[in-house]
This record gives sequence, C-alpha cells and structure tokens, in this order.
Amino acid sequence: MAIAKKVAERLVAGLKRYQPIVASAKARDANEADTVTVVKDMLSDVFGYDKYTELTSEYAIKGNYCDLAIKLDGALATLIEVKAAGLELKDNHVMQAVNYAANQGTNWVLLTNAENWRVYRVKFAQPIEHELVVDITFSSMSSRSEKDLELLHLWCKEGWTKSALGDYHTQKQALSRYVIGALVLSDPVVDSIRKEIRKLSPDVRVESEEIRRVIESEVLKREVLDGDRAVEAKKRVNKAAAAAAKAAAKAKEEKAAQAQPGPSASPAL
Repeated sequence: MAIAKKVAERLVAGLKRYQPIVASAKARDANEADTVTVVKDMLSDVFGYDKYTELTSEYAIKGNYCDLAIKLDGALATLIEVKAAGLELKDNHVMQAVNYAANQGTNWVLLTNAENWRVYRVKFAQPIEHELVVDITFSSMSSRSEKDLELLHLWCKEGWTKSALGDYHTQKQALSRYVIGALVLSDPVVDSIRKEIRKLSPDVRVESEEIRRVIESEVLKREVLDGDRAVEAKKRVNKAAAAAAKAAAKAKEEKAAQAQPGPSASPAL
C-alpha cells in the first residue's frame, strides 16, 4: 500500500526523534510507567493517533488493566500491553497480551517495550490461538528504507483505517512456509517435478509417490509438515485445488453444451 507523503514525512521525523529517546530509556532501565509515557508519545507523534481522544490508559478488562487501548470513532480498535524499556519480552508477556485481547474480543494486540514492537493476530478457536504478524526493532529501523516505513505504516492510524494490517497478514499467510510446503507436495507440483525428472533421465521410471516421499523426508523441514498450521495449510491447498477443478469441469460442461447443435427448424408448409 502506497504511503501518503505527509504520513511518510511524519514517520521519518518520528524515527529520527524517538530512536535516541528509546535508546536512552533502555539504557537507564526506565520503569514500566515511564515506558508507557514514551510509547503513548510515539503512538501520537509517530503513528498519528490523537493522544487525547484516541488513546486510553489503564483500559479495564475483567478486573485487570491493559496499559493502553486505541479507540477510533469511539469504538475499541486494539489493545497495547507495555513492558519496561529494559525488560526483554517473553512468552508470558505474550500470553498476557493475547488473553487481554481474547477477553475483550479484539483480533489484534500489540506488545512493546518501546524498543520491540510485536503485533499479534488473535484467532478465536478452542483453544485461543495467536500469530506473530509484525516484529519491529525500533532502533534498527532506517528512515531511508521504504520497507521499514511500510512496516511502521501498518500500525499507523492511516494504515489501520485502510485495513493495511489485515491485508499484510493475508499476504503473509499466502507466503507462509506451511502453505509453500503444502503446495510443493500437491499433485500438480509433484507431477511437474516428475515430468522434469523424465526429461533429465528418460530411462528412469519414477512414480509420483516416490518423489513425494523424497520431498517429505529429505527436502522439507519436518516443522513445515507437522502441526496444526501445516494441517490447516494442507486443507487450504486442497480446498483451492478442489474449487479450481470444479470450476474447470463446469466450464467444460458449458463449452460442450454450447457446441451442441440446437433443434432443427421445422420446414415451412
């Protein structure tokens, strides 16, 4: 998604201004309250949210309080859990943030210590699932890098209102290693490999299942083939293949029907 010139200029200025501030906060081991102040200022000056009408501190969630929340047009958009600048973000912090999002019914949550910004997509399944979608280290971002500015733009108010984060997540899913792994093992790809092997070695007889076994055992990593995400990716690939086959069969039937001659006209009396 193209970034408006005004937004890009704000991001560039924000990086130059806040990188030293974040580095200082980390160096002096700023506590959580001070880090929240820095993050709130960044959300306003870098990411474009109105500090007084769109950012809420200590957002109440079932007896607990999330550090910050973003509200757009009066409705909750997302939650932000902040940790001290000198504190490394850990799995228990992730689960805390995800649980806040799950209890509030929001799909997105941000975990940050001002230096690291991690955006998670929450999936309401049984049990609740989460996926790391964006992982930014603020000090390493470059104001001259178009890619870095695009990543920052995902969390901007302008990007949020245009569903940039959702679009980025969809694209990332399509290019995930699980989907690529499932595609490599799909019948059309295995058949294509088989044809290429025949060209290389015309006298060698190779079956598709042999190729599939080699790919599974010697080419792809086991983690790409096992687990819930691998199963889900395989289902997506199979579903897409079935839909494509159904569409092709329907098109073939329609073409055959159009090719059939119509009823002969009765001769005039």
